[in-house]
Amino acid sequence: MKVSCKRIKYGIVLSVLTSVLMFGRASAQRGLPEYIKPVGESAESWVFWYWMHGAYSREGITADLEAMKQAGIAGAYLAPIKGKTDPPLYTPSIDQLSPEWWKMARYALDEADRIGIKIAMLPNDGFATAGGPWITPENSMQKVVSSSLMIKGGRVFNDTLPSLPAYKGYFRDIAVFAFPANRGAGHSTRTVIPKVTTSTGADASFLVKPGNKQNFGSNESCWIQYEFTKPFTCRSVVIRVNGFNYQSHRLLIEVSDDGNNFRAAERLQPPRAGWLDWDADVTHEIKPVTARFFRFVYNKEGSEPGAEDLDAAKWKPSLKIAGIELSAEARIHQYEGKTGEVWRVSSRTTSDLVPDSLCVPFGSVKDITQYTDGKGRLKWKVPAGNWVILRVGYTSTGHMNETAGAGKGLECDKFNPEVVRFQFDKWFGEALRVAGPDLAKRVLNIFHVDSWECGSQNWSPVFREEFRKRRGYDPVPYLPVMTGVPVESADVSERFLYDIRQTISELIADNFFKTLKQLAHEKGATFTAEATAPVMVADGLLHFKEVDIPMGEFWLRSPSHDKPNDVRDAISGAHIYGKNVIQSEAFTEVRMHWDEHPGMLKALQDRNYALGINRLVYHVYTHNPWMDRKPGMTLNDVGLLFQRDQTWWKQGRAWVEYAERCQSLLQQGRPVEDIAVFTGEEFPRRAILPERLVPSLPGIFGKEVVAAERKRLENRGVPMREMPVGVNTGANMINPADWTDPLRGYAYDSFNADALLNLAVVRNGRIELPGGASYAVLVLPGKHPMNPNSNLMSAGVAERLLQLVKDGATVVLGDRPVTTPGLKDFTEEDKRLQIATEELWGGSFTTVRNGAASAMVKQVGKGRVIPGPISLESFDFIGVPRDFTYTGKNNEPAGKIAWNHRSTGDSEIYFVSNQDSVNKELVLSFRVPDKVPDIYDPVTGRTITAANWTVSSGRTELPMLFSPNGSYFVIFRNETVPSPNGDKKNWPEFHAVKQIEGDWSVSFDPALGGPQKPVLFKQLGDWSQSQDTSVRYYSGTAVYHKNLKWKKPKDSDRFWLDLGQVSNIAEVKLNGVSCGIAWTAPYRLDITDALKNGNNELVIEVTNTWFNRMKHDQTLSENQRISHTTAPFRLHNRSLLKAGLTGAVTILSEK
Repeated sequence: MKVSCKRIKYGIVLSVLTSVLMFGRASAQRGLPEYIKPVGESAESWVFWYWMHGAYSREGITADLEAMKQAGIAGAYLAPIKGKTDPPLYTPSIDQLSPEWWKMARYALDEADRIGIKIAMLPNDGFATAGGPWITPENSMQKVVSSSLMIKGGRVFNDTLPSLPAYKGYFRDIAVFAFPANRGAGHSTRTVIPKVTTSTGADASFLVKPGNKQNFGSNESCWIQYEFTKPFTCRSVVIRVNGFNYQSHRLLIEVSDDGNNFRAAERLQPPRAGWLDWDADVTHEIKPVTARFFRFVYNKEGSEPGAEDLDAAKWKPSLKIAGIELSAEARIHQYEGKTGEVWRVSSRTTSDLVPDSLCVPFGSVKDITQYTDGKGRLKWKVPAGNWVILRVGYTSTGHMNETAGAGKGLECDKFNPEVVRFQFDKWFGEALRVAGPDLAKRVLNIFHVDSWECGSQNWSPVFREEFRKRRGYDPVPYLPVMTGVPVESADVSERFLYDIRQTISELIADNFFKTLKQLAHEKGATFTAEATAPVMVADGLLHFKEVDIPMGEFWLRSPSHDKPNDVRDAISGAHIYGKNVIQSEAFTEVRMHWDEHPGMLKALQDRNYALGINRLVYHVYTHNPWMDRKPGMTLNDVGLLFQRDQTWWKQGRAWVEYAERCQSLLQQGRPVEDIAVFTGEEFPRRAILPERLVPSLPGIFGKEVVAAERKRLENRGVPMREMPVGVNTGANMINPADWTDPLRGYAYDSFNADALLNLAVVRNGRIELPGGASYAVLVLPGKHPMNPNSNLMSAGVAERLLQLVKDGATVVLGDRPVTTPGLKDFTEEDKRLQIATEELWGGSFTTVRNGAASAMVKQVGKGRVIPGPISLESFDFIGVPRDFTYTGKNNEPAGKIAWNHRSTGDSEIYFVSNQDSVNKELVLSFRVPDKVPDIYDPVTGRTITAANWTVSSGRTELPMLFSPNGSYFVIFRNETVPSPNGDKKNWPEFHAVKQIEGDWSVSFDPALGGPQKPVLFKQLGDWSQSQDTSVRYYSGTAVYHKNLKWKKPKDSDRFWLDLGQVSNIAEVKLNGVSCGIAWTAPYRLDITDALKNGNNELVIEVTNTWFNRMKHDQTLSENQRISHTTAPFRLHNRSLLKAGLTGAVTILSEK
């Protein structure tokens, strides 16, 4: 039965006194519905405040901070970037770490205190990650290195071993091993040199030379051929590149015995790899093949679209390769990533590929360290036979805080708490001392770890003991595996490497992030941090356990650099560990177009709000030392330009207020997510992107998405797209805008093993976590790119899954695990795994059907398991209907809608965003049966009376009208007011009363190149089409003046000014009263309180972007330009952009 309902209208009044006491200013949160308690400062946005190239001024610092305050910014993440240029950009320039620099920092803190801005600082000079000149190689990030030689036995070896690879001469030995040479040892293209030819005719003989830095490259299909004089048996291929190159790792190997007839042997499979992937080669283990001719064939067809975890595939396909080494000796497949030296994910080496007969028996590995003199000389009586002497040690990774200036140095050891404390003290600690305790307490109250840009590490002086403590055995006897040598078996070797990666992951969380959290808290600071993936080998969610405010980052028009997985890491990490505020570096842009403005940014902002972000940190506010140069200093051409000399800065405060209103509501209560998705136990790991779930939940996604995803992955023709100008990437990379509501009414989090083992309990059939997260269904996805070894599961995880199910949980099963991942007691662990998985995966299941689709269900204790994939279109069959759905008013497709749901217990709060640039009349359906809906507009701060909704089958349906990229909050209160009246609309209706016609007097700012006197516009139009060049190329604010005669109609109460088309943002003042700022559609403002009968003075201040001025200035000599910036100009071959009021201006009455 449907019940029509009508909302009783009520007034919304908040005490001005309360607002002033709580916020100290006219907070944007004042207009929230009266039953919503504002969250205060946590809803206010911050900025990244970069000080560039030693170019700072006190006047600029004061102006920056005052501008932030005026715009409603709460705080700034202060980071100096790079050092002085030659010649200097500003005189005098100041080196970081100098007394003058710290004096300037103290001045900034004092001014921030006076003005009311909070300051955050990082662990070092620059924004990444934690290092400086005080870090010696001994205290830096470390990695395992090795050298080896083959010797004949039956004699005493008394000689110096080959040196270890060393960073600037620094290395330390761990151990020296000896073991019998394996089959094929020493037989490689280092010892058997082939003839190298290419299909292009280019010389590529350098490819067989160790240490070569020269590239062989081709943009077209080609091949490289190795010709041996005798048949050569190849078991492994080492690919070396300068930097990274996806195509080098997917070459097709063809072989021939005669050089004429070739047969396909194997295609190399690239590991999953992030953007910083140049620290190690890639060793591909292949099926053994013997031939005289080996061809390595490059053809772009079949290439996978790029992704965050396959970064090198993002770019225009081409082959760039520096080395191909063939070896007859077996190696652990892609072991370089498995050692934790670099962030990679690879399939496990199988016994089919490397049988036990090709592995060194563990008992044959002799530790002969005692026979060395500590300086690399070995004296040892070698048994008969051929032996390998393997020297293993460690050195610095050599990674530095690359974005620093005078404070640049090695990155600190992330595994050693003492070194981490030392690093904290040298920068943030010094800042605290410079500030003094009182000022620091008031102002310097956030400590932040930013982007992880320093690579990975896999050793430290503390690593051996930490490993022993955590894994229960000594890693040193197994260290040959870290050099790629298979020991005992492929399985044993892979298990040991898994234990290495797990230990690395735990140390990053426990010894780095936890130590920094403790230090920050000791100093009274909040700890915020960004993602570690895809650079540091770790569980990408685990470190957020030790962070007060997790942080992601999303980019604007920069598919090559966008970080949708970073955002999901932060959101899922926050949800599972109970962190309410989730912020994001926002709107970072790889190349500014100078056309950016709030209206164009809103949909991207809203999409990330819908995902779960609830506080923005705008990127970037660059300190401008000049008071007479606009736009002034920039982060080169990286944006967004969000600073005081942005044309729309002052009017942009309305956009900042919008963010604050949204963020206050999005921080209420707890998130509502029905589905938890298990990340698996592979290392590294991170939150799972929605496209990776399509094979597991095809029915939930729907046939259209399944088909589209299949087509995308086929990537036929490897199409490219250019975005931004001059940056070409694969057109079939994931576009987050296409995944606004991927599970069609269900929201999900990713769920790691730590949450499963240590936090999850079952209450009322839902898995709950201490922070308030609650899930109706736990999904174990099948094999996907970030979990190629989906048949692995620890016994502890399997047993915990079983217990959760018995307690009442519902679990969608993926691939059945067959083995455990770690080495300790693995035989017993495997037995425990089999017992648990038999209860979950074994036995008989009941079939549930819905038309042609069906699912299998089995009751286990109080809960149930459902083998995937799920072909049914919803989880209705287990009593979990969709949380939110939507259609067009006539049941037609609604386009792209993003949404978010939070619950306070008393209220259900839904955020709904129209992601398309068109008006939409929709019917929204909410899984809320018994509460009254209010509609809150965060653009205006106005609560709209809901007049028409229906309740049926446990759901509330609400018709709504959305403007282009419009967004609303629908808030369900804990009360019900039934009414038979269901024919009203849930939005105000407007009727045109008066179109404002005639001449407009428009004033431009001469300081920005505008005309000296006002210009008469006979009609409204695009000023970039003006014949007057001082108008055509104008960027800035133009002031439209108009005298307006008005007589109020008798049948209307409220009147609005519709500005038509605005390029790009406008403030309306009527009779000296500001009526607001129109920055997004529908560009309509309430003028009721300022409008009077008779003569009215109408002023509309319209601001466009820097684009038109910058485009013209790039044609002028520097001394003729109006604009001055440190960013390069890239606006050739682009047309001028519309500017000003370009449509009719109309007074509307509201009915």
